[in-house]
Amino acid sequence: MKSILKRYKAYRQRKRQKKATPYEYIEWLRYANAGMLVEGNLYCLEYAIKNLPSNKPVIEIGSFCGLSTNVIAFYLEKFSKKNLIVTCDKWMFENVENIDANLDGTDIKHRAYKTFVKETYMRNVSFFAKNNLPYTIEVLSDEFFEMWANHARVKDVFGRDIQLGGQVSFAYIDGNHSYEFVKKDFINTDKNLEIGGFILFDDSSDFSAWEVKRVVKEVIQTGRYTIIIKNPNYLFKKIK
Repeated sequence: MKSILKRYKAYRQRKRQKKATPYEYIEWLRYANAGMLVEGNLYCLEYAIKNLPSNKPVIEIGSFCGLSTNVIAFYLEKFSKKNLIVTCDKWMFENVENIDANLDGTDIKHRAYKTFVKETYMRNVSFFAKNNLPYTIEVLSDEFFEMWANHARVKDVFGRDIQLGGQVSFAYIDGNHSYEFVKKDFINTDKNLEIGGFILFDDSSDFSAWEVKRVVKEVIQTGRYTIIIKNPNYLFKKIK
């Protein structure tokens, strides 16, 4: 019975989602760009970017094939925002124990799959986000935030130099979904997020199977963030 009620609750929450503006571009982008992006996140991304408090960078933790990255780039251009996009991803999937093992039932190795996904990301953002090409650093989020704290000068996957550090205006957290990683991603983001800035946690809905939903409860308990919307994932605004 609990399982049935949980599925019904999830269905009702999906039905109540606020919809983003139905831009034709987004529809065509999703045809061509692989990725996981629930409809509700489109509204959250559109809202946050339209209401950014400053021109400080937008960061994304976890990029996969670049779908959400390209959506962010589109909204920035649509709303005439000048924010840089800085992302990180090592394209190492948390449920893969041996990167030199084959994908089940194939002769394709996980290492080759990782390379394919990375190259797909680079091709996708080079095409769709060429007017604001993201600076993407091939590291895990812990390394990324350490570099950010140290104001490190690094090269991105396209061979460009960028000086990291300073405040950010928006963060989309979509990396490793375990409690430990998401909590650290939040703590590190919080150190750099300006007052009035936004955080969107992917897979954070109340009915999510991921541990992200544990972290959002703790974000609420800080008293320093207000919930802008559950759609069904949580979009927060930093208020103090």
